[in-house]
Amino acid sequence: MAGSGTTLVECKLLERRAVGVDINPDAVMVARNRLDFSYASLDVDYVTPEIKTYVGDARSLDLIEPESIDLIAMHPPYASIIPYSHDREGDLSSVHNIAEFAAEMRNVAQECMRVLKPGKHCAVLIGDTRRNKHFVPITPRVLMGFLEAGFILREDIIKLQWKMKSTREKWFGKKYDFYLIGHEHLYVFRKPEAGERMTKFKESMKWW
Repeated sequence: MAGSGTTLVECKLLERRAVGVDINPDAVMVARNRLDFSYASLDVDYVTPEIKTYVGDARSLDLIEPESIDLIAMHPPYASIIPYSHDREGDLSSVHNIAEFAAEMRNVAQECMRVLKPGKHCAVLIGDTRRNKHFVPITPRVLMGFLEAGFILREDIIKLQWKMKSTREKWFGKKYDFYLIGHEHLYVFRKPEAGERMTKFKESMKWW
């Protein structure tokens, strides 16, 4: 879910090797275009890192070896809020049913568990939505999917929304009888170490 490649650009600037995967070929081409720049760092020892991109599905990272990744940074679609592609098979941004979306995100979580090194982290930025003027909780479903996959919740960071349509307009209660959703959740999950005693983390793991 690399999208237009913002995280990959940061990896290039920070001299970090990276792999960007997205199901939309158009997004991958945009990311490759954004990565096509030379960088004159103040660090004389700077070496341009290896950045790979490919069209693929986060539920099946077939080109990535097991336990080979140090950090996963992911920004999934919020179900069908924004359709990132049209009629592209497997694109989760076209999944309207929230239960189906949550089930597919559990598959993503399992694949993240497979490719991540023990003790390393997976960060997921996700938000909620509204339908028929009522709040629809997406984030807790995604949280539970990752905990079901065996992750430990390390952090839940609240990201406030700025400079977006919902925050720059003045809304009046008489016209819109619901609150604006002004935040997202950045969940940071940790994969347990091999043989790690888990009892002390039980409140941060699957509790049901």
